[in-house]
Order: sequence, then C-alpha cells, then structure tokens
Amino acid sequence: MTLPDPRAGRALVMGVVNVTPDSFSDGGAWFTPEAAVAHGRELVAQGADLLDVGGESTRPGAERPSTAEELRRVIPVVEALSALAPVSVDTMRAEVAAAALDAGAVLVNDVSGGLADPEMAALVAEREVPIVAMHWRGHSRDMQARAQYDDVVTDVVRELTERVEALAAAGVKPDAVVLDPGFGFAKRAEHNWQLLRRLDEVVALGHRVVVGTSRKTFLGAVGRTPETARPPLERDVVTAATTVHVARHGVWCVRVHDVVATVDALDVAEALGGLGPPGGLR
Repeated sequence: MTLPDPRAGRALVMGVVNVTPDSFSDGGAWFTPEAAVAHGRELVAQGADLLDVGGESTRPGAERPSTAEELRRVIPVVEALSALAPVSVDTMRAEVAAAALDAGAVLVNDVSGGLADPEMAALVAEREVPIVAMHWRGHSRDMQARAQYDDVVTDVVRELTERVEALAAAGVKPDAVVLDPGFGFAKRAEHNWQLLRRLDEVVALGHRVVVGTSRKTFLGAVGRTPETARPPLERDVVTAATTVHVARHGVWCVRVHDVVATVDALDVAEALGGLGPPGGLR
C-alpha cells in the first residue's frame, strides 16, 4: 500500500483513529483494538483516503503513555487497517514508528517533527518513508505556555524551515517531508486564525502540507461566548468551513474526525473551481 495522489484541486482526506482513553474529540470511544479497527473501516467507507492511527493523546495537559503501552494500543490496529487503506502512524517515538512501519504503515506523522526523539529522523531516512513534520514547541503538558510569538506565521515558517534542514541533514529527502503548521499546538486562538489567513506562506515553502484544524478549541469558540462555546462533537460544521478554505489554498491533505462532512466540503471546493494542483507537490 502506498500513499494516494490527490487529483487537481482536491486535498486528500486523512481520517483520525484515536486509540486512546483520553482523546479530546471522542473521549476514548475507539480505545479497544476492535473498536478502533471498526471505526477505521467506517472512515474508509465514508471516503477517507488514508487513516492516521495514534496511541498518544496530544490534547493540552495530556500525560504520555509508556512506550510499551503505546505499542500495545497502536500496532494491532495498524496491522489490521493497513490491508484496507494507506495508514499513517501518529507517534513521536522512533520505536513505535518502526514497529508500525513493519506492521504496514506507509507514513510517519510526528507532531514533534523529529524533536521529541533524536532517532526519528534516522529511522525515516533509513526506511525511505515520508514524515509529517509539525510545528512543535514542547509536549502537551505545558505547550500552551510556549505560545509566544513576534509574528506567528513568520515564526512558524522559520521553525518549520529549520526542521526541514535538520531532517535533510539526517538523510531525509526533501520530497519526503510533509509540513503541518500545528494548529492548536502552542498556539492561542488568534495565532490559529492568523495561520489560516496566511496559509499561503506555509504552502510556499514548497512541501506538501497537512492541515489539522478538526474540532480544535478555537473553532468551538468562534462566534460564541465562553459560556456557549461548542463542545468537540459539535465542531464538525465549522471544521468543514476551514476545509473549504485550506483546499482552495492548495494543501495536500486535511486530517479530520468527521470524514462525511469533509468530503462534502471538498465537493463544494471542487465545484467552486479555479484550483490547481495541491501546493508543494514535487
């Protein structure tokens, strides 16, 4: 199984499979391997192009599981789902990534961009697999304390460029690096909105770009008071609105929880026309 190629003007849809007891979006609904596999099958039936399987919650304040526990959660699910669709493993640990690649994964989605584990870059270089390198400033337990920027877009672009250079120095080919601006990670609401408005500056770096705004807190708050903010499961419509926006800015892939709403949103974006190939494709 290999990564699919998006057609012109149509971003890929990455369906989220959280094998965690404490996900912010689904509260552990897919924590057992059986439930996670069934959910992955459902996402593929709904139109997901690839699946992102993760065993560590990265919500603000989350504590990390042990490596052994992360492996226990993730590997059986990756093995089962990789027969159905291309699978990405969402992990910051090289040991977990290696086991997932052995089990059939074709992409490593590292929210730390290789910063959390110094072995990650060497692993993806050796295996010659693509890696999603997200903008990251620290682990979930205290990342929001690092949401300090002179200009968030300029700073994110600079720090992503540094990640690309570090990965290249470790032997990762430039066309194997996929960038993620890291919505919600060490970013307050105003930072996320600025990144969305100026997404072209990230796409202009010349790499494929993944966007993950799905059900994020800043979307729950838009247009609402703190007392009436939308809970996570009621954020799929506002997520779909961002999907249309980022699709028209040439992103390669959107990472989402609700595949049905996303496919509908991409149908709208495609019908609007005027879109070229997703930005960064080489």
